[in-house]
Amino acid sequence: MTPQDTLATLATSLLDGSVKVIDCAAPLGPDTPLLKLPPELADDTPKIEIHQISRYGDRGPWWAWNWLKLGEHSGTHYDAPHHWITGKDYADGSVDTIDPQLFVAPANVIDCSAEAAENADFLLTAEGVKAWEAEHGEIKEGEWVLMRTDWDKFNGSEDSFLNADETGPHTPGPSPDCIEYLMEKKALGWGTQCIGTDAGMAAGFEPPFPAHNLLHKHNRYGLASLTNLDKLPAKGAIFVAAPLKIVAGTGSPIRALALVPAG
Repeated sequence: MTPQDTLATLATSLLDGSVKVIDCAAPLGPDTPLLKLPPELADDTPKIEIHQISRYGDRGPWWAWNWLKLGEHSGTHYDAPHHWITGKDYADGSVDTIDPQLFVAPANVIDCSAEAAENADFLLTAEGVKAWEAEHGEIKEGEWVLMRTDWDKFNGSEDSFLNADETGPHTPGPSPDCIEYLMEKKALGWGTQCIGTDAGMAAGFEPPFPAHNLLHKHNRYGLASLTNLDKLPAKGAIFVAAPLKIVAGTGSPIRALALVPAG
């Protein structure tokens, strides 16, 4: 089958519904949960604001449009290498310089929803990834690895989504050796359904924030606040994660999409 045949088959499958498009992004607006940083480090990202320019009135009788105020890492978003100090020197490390060929790739979805429901601090380890591979098949170079926790069910409440107490936030994520293993496998990147790519307690890991630290050290990418991973197969989905082309941008909100076989 030629590449033209492959694209023609995909086009037909999209039109006849045998391939479905799954929306893996959360709504983006004033109530979107946002990351909270320790006050001694930096100011928090401001709440998302949507301001009306005109809506079929005196300022524009035939049109409606708005202007927005939001952070690069708000809602369902993409982390570029320049987001972290370990990736700051890559020439193609900002969202406007990344090869767009890398915005579309196969996805491996590792279901940790039962473990996360039992333990909010659950960590997926390298051993856990290898056990998943033994059942579902090898993670290959250039593929996304997505951790399904069903944490998107908390997206309607910032308090529940961040799940923080006096000891810090409690959300599931990867262990350091998990990310180390995926970098050895040359995965394209790592994605989660929580507020960031790291576990809530990752500040105390070695290295701290291993997903950020190691992904961007290897010029790889992160996805956070994904939704609807329960609608994706363990293997077989094509994932689309395209950031806005922000000049020197360290990340971007995205409309993450997955192509999956119907049923």
